[in-house]
Amino acid sequence: MKHTPDDLKASDTSNNNHHIIHEELPQEHEDPLICVLHKIIRVGVKILALLMVLVIFWGIIDIVYVLYQQLMSPPILLLEVSDIFRLFGAFMVVLIAIEIFVNIRLYLGTDIFPLQLVIATALMAIARKVIVMDFGNISPHYVYATALVVLSLGIAYWLVAHKK
Repeated sequence: MKHTPDDLKASDTSNNNHHIIHEELPQEHEDPLICVLHKIIRVGVKILALLMVLVIFWGIIDIVYVLYQQLMSPPILLLEVSDIFRLFGAFMVVLIAIEIFVNIRLYLGTDIFPLQLVIATALMAIARKVIVMDFGNISPHYVYATALVVLSLGIAYWLVAHKK
């Protein structure tokens, strides 16, 4: 699906979404060798998408297995706080994998770079890091650096989402 600058301008005024056009792997190219190489890379990206789906299902199966093991070990049907945080981390990893799959799919399906989705994926990844962070075993500098990354990504997301 190719978009012209006029198409993007019309869609921007109708729904206030702003996109960056990328042409890294166009379907057509004047050089036949580059065209073949682009097709090979696109096949590679499709393989990555397939592998990401397998990773997502593997992650879900792993969560179910670990949860079952935790619930069946004494004390039965009880989880400790540390177990819950590990499960939260595992859930977040699967959700991040889903976001990465969506990024791959959008990369293959359009010539619009999904900047807001990429930033949202990064926010989710750093949120996972914050959720599972063991504040007793890390330095204050690490906490400050993580806070700076969260703040920077939050500002970047807000700027992209509210760009006029």
